[in-house]
Amino acid sequence: MLEFQEFFTACTGLWKTQRMYHSVLQGQVERSYTEFRVESLTGDQKQHVLSLSSLEGIKFDLTQVQSDEIVCPGFAIAFDTISETGEQVSMSLKALFIPDAYVTPDETSPAIPSIPLAAQVPTAEEVIQGYYLRDEGYSEPGAIQSRFTYLPSRQTLEMTSYYRRSVAIDQMRLVAPDLRLRTIITYKRPETGEPPTVIDLVGFGVEQRQAL
Repeated sequence: MLEFQEFFTACTGLWKTQRMYHSVLQGQVERSYTEFRVESLTGDQKQHVLSLSSLEGIKFDLTQVQSDEIVCPGFAIAFDTISETGEQVSMSLKALFIPDAYVTPDETSPAIPSIPLAAQVPTAEEVIQGYYLRDEGYSEPGAIQSRFTYLPSRQTLEMTSYYRRSVAIDQMRLVAPDLRLRTIITYKRPETGEPPTVIDLVGFGVEQRQAL
């Protein structure tokens, strides 16, 4: 069983993945191939993510967030994807994970949106939850605030992102030192504060670490 910081250390390196995406509403299936290059965030990179204006509204214990890699880990990610139709996408981003234990309570902090039922975790579970901050989103450009849950017993990191038109649940499970399982579920974002229920896209992938 990997502790929180150990999971992030285990996920660095070069990973290659084959994915299959099911467009539920349109009844289409598409495959893609992706290479990920993942490094741990430096202190300066953490400061960059925290300084983005669109991430305002949440107060953190900045001393620990910026200086303690173990408490608040993060990734610098670069990837290249090519679909079976020949479409190519390249992107790089920085992601910082801040457990709720290092969030300073504030009455002005934004309310956490309702999550899909499939992403809810029993309170009896030993889990770590918090904010997942990125300087770039996947579905929409610009910095984004998201939520994460880590289950040590299953070595599974689940990230929930709220975009303007959708809600994405991205789950990463480390089943061996060099093998991860990946699932991505995208919902239509409801106009009200109700949990999302309409699934638009489902993706599956097997990711393997490559020797450098």
